[in-house]
Amino acid sequence: MKVDLIVPNSLKEITLKQYQKFIKIQKENDDPYFLQCKMIEIFCNLDSNAVRNIKLSDADKIVNVLNLMFEEKPKLINTFKLGKIEYGFIPKLEDISLGEYVDLDTYMGDWDNMHIAMNVLYRPITEKIKDKYLIEDYNTESKDKLDEIPLDVVLGSVFFFVQFRNGIIDSYAELFGGGGSEQLDAATNFSKKWGWYQSIFGLAQGDITRFENITKLGMHECFMMLSFIKDKNELEAKQIKKNFK
Repeated sequence: MKVDLIVPNSLKEITLKQYQKFIKIQKENDDPYFLQCKMIEIFCNLDSNAVRNIKLSDADKIVNVLNLMFEEKPKLINTFKLGKIEYGFIPKLEDISLGEYVDLDTYMGDWDNMHIAMNVLYRPITEKIKDKYLIEDYNTESKDKLDEIPLDVVLGSVFFFVQFRNGIIDSYAELFGGGGSEQLDAATNFSKKWGWYQSIFGLAQGDITRFENITKLGMHECFMMLSFIKDKNELEAKQIKKNFK
């Protein structure tokens, strides 16, 4: 039986939704032949019966082409169109709010929820003059589910954000570079469990009615205050300890 199929030539021909589907299957299965069939089925838009009719030698060639594609490291793509809507990457990542950074830090490493991270990084363009543009404000309730976004856009933004995040970690080493990753004391376990909630709680001084406003503040403004609070608490703890000697 002859099988007509179109093998993608680049990552922009594959959607985030397709990639998420394959990654989920890959996590749950380790049979090479099954994964090979699923890779062709998902990325070449074939049904499972059609895939089984492909010669093994041809299947191997198709999978090799796809694997080489996934090894690419695309550059950041600032704008793209999805249907009739043009989306733009956050014009100045340094100016994002604490809430935006928290959502990116939370979802960027989770492929099941990668579309949520993309919803933070890319939003509909509201105004555009040549290469300059403005985008919609971030809305946590946005119904834009960017799972049809091209994979080259996704991977390019992921690589870019990882570099940005590494810079943030270096800039605020007192917050993110704390030692004792192997410590399992009560304080460490508490931090692991509550994560960003603990930071927002501290900035809001325990007032839950202020949480939403806190997340709208600038990322750097919040990190600077958290650094100050941490240093202040550590200094006071040392002074108290010294007084009791």
